[in-house]
Amino acid sequence: MTERLDGTVALVTGASSGIGEATAVALAEAGASVALVARRRDRLEALAGRIGGDVLVVGADVTDEDQARAMVARTVEHFGRLDTLVNNAGVMLLGPIVDAPVEEWRRMVELNLLGLLYATHAALPHLLVAAGSEPRRVADVVNVSSVAGRFARAGSGAYNATKFGVGAFSESLRQEVTGRHVRVSLVEPGAVATELISHNRPEVVEGLLATWGPVEVLQPEDIADAITFTVTRPRRASVNEVLVRPTEQER
Repeated sequence: MTERLDGTVALVTGASSGIGEATAVALAEAGASVALVARRRDRLEALAGRIGGDVLVVGADVTDEDQARAMVARTVEHFGRLDTLVNNAGVMLLGPIVDAPVEEWRRMVELNLLGLLYATHAALPHLLVAAGSEPRRVADVVNVSSVAGRFARAGSGAYNATKFGVGAFSESLRQEVTGRHVRVSLVEPGAVATELISHNRPEVVEGLLATWGPVEVLQPEDIADAITFTVTRPRRASVNEVLVRPTEQER
């Protein structure tokens, strides 16, 4: 049975497109008030208009610790609480390790790992309060990882490192707070039709399109459905890990 999220508040990072955008819509449809966070404020404003109601737009870069803390503080100030954190903001910059542009590694570590850590650290005190109060007496951290957090491949070493790190952090945090009814969930998408590929160098994009061209990839709504399912479980049930791949994706 799916529970409603009425009376709760969700904060979604990377909400300006793709999985984050679809997740914000799905959580709002499930009854949550939603804080939309990303750097592209114009897109957030458009999304807020589509969702309607009391939606908070926060233009922020989560790789900046002060901005990550401020986005959480603004959410709690506006809505009075925080029940669900979806750490979705991320970037996938692929290519061989040999002769790789090190600045791409730095960007992934700062966003995929540090940004997630900053947001989670800032949110945890509020999530712990929500987990002890009505209406649901449970709170959720959902970390969007990747199939790359399970399987290492040539050409994605640094990206693999960040996503394996997300998995390790998630499990450690889960063990720390699960007894206090803060659930920590790891969602690992396979190939999804988002903007991630477009951030790569042209030669990498060409290779990715050749690999994934014949495959019917997932849509952002498929992952949003998995996230919504995860956070609408009864208080007694914690979905710790969800791997969602296109049917045609072998690894």
